Amino acid sequence: MAYETLFTPTNLGSLSIPNRVIMAPLTRSRTPDSVPGKMQEAYYGQRAGSGLIISEATNISPTARGYVYTPGIWTDAQEAGWKGVVNAVHAKGGRMALQLWHVGRVSHEMVQPDGQQPVAPSALKGEGAQCFVEFEDGTAGQHPTSTPRALETDEIPGIVEDYRQAAERAKRAGFDMVEVHAANAYLLNQFLATGTNKRTDQYGGSLENRARFPLEVVDAVIDVFGADRVGIRMTPFIELFGLTDDEPEAMAFYMAEQLSKRGLAYLHLNEPNWAGGDITFPDGFREQMRERFSGSLIYCGNYDAERAEKRISENTTDAVAFGRPYIANPDLPERFRVNAPLTEPNHETFYGGDEKGYTDYPFMDNGYDRKG
Repeated sequence: MAYETLFTPTNLGSLSIPNRVIMAPLTRSRTPDSVPGKMQEAYYGQRAGSGLIISEATNISPTARGYVYTPGIWTDAQEAGWKGVVNAVHAKGGRMALQLWHVGRVSHEMVQPDGQQPVAPSALKGEGAQCFVEFEDGTAGQHPTSTPRALETDEIPGIVEDYRQAAERAKRAGFDMVEVHAANAYLLNQFLATGTNKRTDQYGGSLENRARFPLEVVDAVIDVFGADRVGIRMTPFIELFGLTDDEPEAMAFYMAEQLSKRGLAYLHLNEPNWAGGDITFPDGFREQMRERFSGSLIYCGNYDAERAEKRISENTTDAVAFGRPYIANPDLPERFRVNAPLTEPNHETFYGGDEKGYTDYPFMDNGYDRKG
């Protein structure tokens, strides 16, 4: 079938994009020193045909980390590394956003500077949560998270400043936009949810108080980039790493209204049922989000081109983000455009390693064998 709507240009805030096929943030764990390099330049450059590339989640500070081999944006070397990546994407006509990440309690002392405790809204361990650590023998693997300590009230402005500084570095590196990661049971999501936020100060309790810190982060990033170049990713209704929430819909609607007042470029909603997608959102939820948020809406979660086209055509979303299909199909938009078959990804090479399963997937070019 022809996917006409999927390939119409649109705007995300003040950024014009040529199509509605967004590359979702994908952690690939291939920066052992936390500094992006030539492999990342090749990988993202290959995928420059996306309407917008959203980078893999990028740690805003040393204490934001929960997974080794993930990139950062708090040092000069990291900033320079990302600048090389952005230049590679821009050279091929692409557009790129940096996703700003703090894992909160999804971490362990082995990943933290000087072996300190991870931080969170409250001192509650994520039951069943796993982080990714490097062991004494030099190998790496999953490890249960440790019990975090609750952030003191007077520490929170310092983390807001970490986000601001990360945004400053992202701007100097040349990114077109930034995306605030407030999803998937990480720090900002932990503040939003009732099950992980048991605070009694101005950052806990009511809906407005639980949203205060995430909105302060958004405001700090807006000060750097302008609201029309800032997006946010959220996962309403998610239950992950022990996170639960008694008011997911009310919080999603409140955040949408507050973000709309700020003129945010886009709201990126990740559907937490990665096996199916649709069933996790109540009837009418998408329509109500459209009413409450004036910027662009992006949805992500096990979509194919046909479902994406349907969502855009019915005006419940403006663009759709694709994750796993982008791993194995660097030219995903073009494959959708001509109804070409998709390459299946090798799950064994999702995380860690070298170019294998990273930059060596074939492009479509008649015989489907051209490399980038």
